[in-house]
Amino acid sequence: MKDLGRFKTITLLLALAATFGCQGLSATQPTVSQSGNLSIAAPNLNFGTVLVGHSEVLTNTLLNTSDSRITVLRAAVDKSDFSIAGDKLPVTLAPGDSVPFSVAYNPRAHGKSTGTVALDTTTATSTTIASASTTFTASGNAVNPGQLTVTPSSITFGSVPVGTTQTQSATLANSGGSSLTISQATVNGNGFTLSGLTMPLTLGAGQSVVVSVSFTPPAGGPDSGSIALGFVVSTQGHNGKGHGGGLAGTNSTVMVPVSGTGMTAGQLVATPASVSLGNVQVGTNQTQQVTITNSGGTIVTISQATTIGTGFSASGLALPLTLAAGQSQSFNVTFAPQVAGTVSGSISLASDATNPTLSILLSATAVTPGSLVSNPSSLSFGNVQTGTSQTLSATLTNSGGTSVTISQASASGSGYTLSGLSLPTTLSAGQSKTFSVQFAPQTSGSVSGNVAITSDASNPTLNVPLSGSGVTPGTLGASPSSLSFGTVLVGNNSSLQETLTNTGGSSVTISQANVSGSGFSVSGVPATLAAGQSANFNVTFAPQSSGAVTGSVSIVSNASNSTLKITLSGTGATPGILSASSQTLSFGSVQVNGSATQSETLTNTGGTTITVSQANVSGNGFSISGLNVPLTLIAGQSFTFGTTFAPTSAGSVTGTISLTSDASNSTLTISLSGTGTVPGQLSVSPSTLDFSSVVIGQSKNMTATLSATGSNVTVSSASASTSEFTLSGVSFPFTITAGQSKAITVTFTPQSSGTASATISFASSASNSPTSESLTGNGTAPPPHNVDLSWAASSSTDVVGYNVYRATVSGGPFTKINTALNATTAFVDNSVQAGQTYYYVTTAVDGTGLESGYSNQVKTIIPTP
Repeated sequence: MKDLGRFKTITLLLALAATFGCQGLSATQPTVSQSGNLSIAAPNLNFGTVLVGHSEVLTNTLLNTSDSRITVLRAAVDKSDFSIAGDKLPVTLAPGDSVPFSVAYNPRAHGKSTGTVALDTTTATSTTIASASTTFTASGNAVNPGQLTVTPSSITFGSVPVGTTQTQSATLANSGGSSLTISQATVNGNGFTLSGLTMPLTLGAGQSVVVSVSFTPPAGGPDSGSIALGFVVSTQGHNGKGHGGGLAGTNSTVMVPVSGTGMTAGQLVATPASVSLGNVQVGTNQTQQVTITNSGGTIVTISQATTIGTGFSASGLALPLTLAAGQSQSFNVTFAPQVAGTVSGSISLASDATNPTLSILLSATAVTPGSLVSNPSSLSFGNVQTGTSQTLSATLTNSGGTSVTISQASASGSGYTLSGLSLPTTLSAGQSKTFSVQFAPQTSGSVSGNVAITSDASNPTLNVPLSGSGVTPGTLGASPSSLSFGTVLVGNNSSLQETLTNTGGSSVTISQANVSGSGFSVSGVPATLAAGQSANFNVTFAPQSSGAVTGSVSIVSNASNSTLKITLSGTGATPGILSASSQTLSFGSVQVNGSATQSETLTNTGGTTITVSQANVSGNGFSISGLNVPLTLIAGQSFTFGTTFAPTSAGSVTGTISLTSDASNSTLTISLSGTGTVPGQLSVSPSTLDFSSVVIGQSKNMTATLSATGSNVTVSSASASTSEFTLSGVSFPFTITAGQSKAITVTFTPQSSGTASATISFASSASNSPTSESLTGNGTAPPPHNVDLSWAASSSTDVVGYNVYRATVSGGPFTKINTALNATTAFVDNSVQAGQTYYYVTTAVDGTGLESGYSNQVKTIIPTP
């Protein structure tokens, strides 16, 4: 390890204190003070300047200049700021001996202090013992630590225009008694900056520096923030004497609040931004109010207002007009059209705002008086059957420029009625309204009528003429009333003719001819039949499957009998068809001299009876049973027989069953296949797996091979006699093809020391099942671990030993692992665990028990196991 650098620094400070303890107390040669033959090297210990709350120690020297032994019994100081440091009294000095004597200065308030140190002694001769008192003084000057003050303590910028910068000065002063160093300045808040401060900056006691703080608002509105000044206060005395117990410095922060308001320039906005006065009748006028507002932060003066557009005018603006920030002013815009049409224009306001010209768009439409028109202008119903009704619609439109109110509407003429108008009703310019007129004649003959619309339009009465004729209804008849097609073979078709006759007094329009029933269709259905007219159409039956079918043709028309139904019937018949439940029979593997039987079902899926006349079997080892020919099957009938495969030798065999019949498929062939096999054998290689030595808790894998001979072998399961051996790499059950092999993996995980033996047994379809493999292995204990540590000795001369610390995380926390102070620069850690990571540091310890800081850190990883 590296030398302990922090401890070496502490040792250096102590060495300096020892050097200055006697001769280093004053810049001149010291004066020896003597009382009762006990001499004091320095009659006054001058501590110089020391910070309040800190302490320093100075050492004087006591010298026995007599020929007798002197015992220093006790010592006392008359000022509380001073104390005896490391009091080891009483102490006896032989003639010529000397001893160091230390005094500590720990001031608690600002100012100078002087104290007297009194030493009580006894001098022993061969005949007498004499008491005496020896004194010397101690003095020092206490000052407060450095303190950073900012003047002013807060900075307010007031209102600053957006985009400009305002700067103020601030004074940073050290009002304490020791130096401080400004190391960091952090500015928070939008638009605030600090300049004139180069860091780090050290200020001695009473020193100051002037800096600049600027505010550049990015937007309007109040902003606030702060300036955080981080500084370090020196805690070492000014005199450099003695040795203190304080740190090198103390971190502090001073916060300076800053605030300001961003002020935007004046800007004009109009509400609304554009004015639409809508429709205004020619010869009248309409007015709308507009409000202009200064949305900025400074005064705006409007100097001019210009109106463009025929018929537009503005009133209520007295120019020039001055608007303070946030102030508003309203004025009126009027449109007074003289002619019809759409008009656009604008009002332009000229000012000294950031938008010097504000344009307000104007729009309006001059309209003429309302006028009613009807579309169509008359309604003609044509021929309408008596007892029925027909409805026609017409649309009323206001073609003028102003609203029209319809107050009355009535229909005249026998059979005419008006609907769809809820009166009174108002139509705005260009708006339309639809109404309906129904004609329901009760007798035959022509009928005229009229719809009269009364309104306040320029044409106050609008007439819509009506016309129509009442006629008696038509009636449809069918000949014949039903159609029977008899029996028709599937795949063929048959057509029959049907006649329709209009026996009524008016034309009949046929709108639909709906056909129901599978296989039925129609063609040639007429569209219109005049009174007394007849027409023919065809109905076709094309069955797609066998069986009786019924259906109908529904003729939908406007006749008095609106739906005329013609019933349909027929029977579909199919030829006989011979089918098999399976076109292929596969027997798989059958051992030689064994047999396997499968069933096969024949079915007549046609519509007529069939006869099977022959059944021929081909292929070595194949035969059928239970089928005697000739065999007759009526429509839909089935028959089941057996097929057997009895191989006499090994190998694959194919064959067929060929059935001859009078069905539409005269020959039906069923394919046969099978394989004659001999019994299979299963072997494992090697017959023994030796895993040798494996550390306890670890695992070792070895591979073996399973092979099948003779025929395919299915391995159903495997089991090991002990849990220390496990099998992997396969999923049960699995099949090994004859002549093929499959690799397996066996894992040995010893749980204890010593030899382990086991057997894995494989259960299979082989004739030699089960097949076994022997397993053996030796479990061994994991090896121990330790860590050897060594480091360079400290350069300090008073180091008496070292401590060793360990952690499991980089940077600690660390725990001491040596039970006693380690006198050498080496150490062995025997308490480590396999697989763990450790971090080590050391410290040095001197004769007083003072311990240095941590050395550099080293890392080690313990192997597994």
